[in-house]
Amino acid sequence: MSDIKNRKKARYQRVYNQLKLLVIKSENLTSRMATINAILYHKMDGFFWVGFYLLDDKKLQVGPYQGPVACLELPYQTGVCWEGIKTGQPVLVPDVHSFPGHIACDARSKSEVVIPCRNKAGLITGVLDIDSNLLGNFDESDVQELQKIVDLLNL
Repeated sequence: MSDIKNRKKARYQRVYNQLKLLVIKSENLTSRMATINAILYHKMDGFFWVGFYLLDDKKLQVGPYQGPVACLELPYQTGVCWEGIKTGQPVLVPDVHSFPGHIACDARSKSEVVIPCRNKAGLITGVLDIDSNLLGNFDESDVQELQKIVDLLNL
C-alpha cells in the first residue's frame, strides 16, 4: 500500500474514532448528520461539499450539509444521489461530467461519492453525498470507510 493510501486510511480511522465518541452523545439523527458533515468537511482533503440528501415522500431533499449552497431538491430519478437510492449501492464517480444526468449544484464539483443511508429496519432514508473539486478524488477505500461512518447514524 502506498504512503498516500496509508495516510488516508489512518486519517479515516482517526475521523471514525472521533465521530463515534461524538455521535453516541446524541440520539438525534439531525445532530449526528451535522456532526458527521462538519468533521468530514474539515478533516478530509478535497472534500468540497459534504451533506445528506433525505427521502421525503419520493422527493430527495437537502438535509444537513457543509460547503457551498446546495440544490434544495434533486429532480426525481436523476443524478448520482438518485442512482444510490435506486440501486441501494454506493456510487463512485471519478468525473461528474461523464455521468449521465449529473446535477450540477456547483460547477466547481468534479468528482463525487454517494453512500446510501438506511434506518434500523434497513430501509433507505437518503444518502451521504460528498463532492470534490478534484477529478478522481475518491476510490473504493473512500467507499468502505464512508460506509462505516454512515453506519454510525444507527448506533
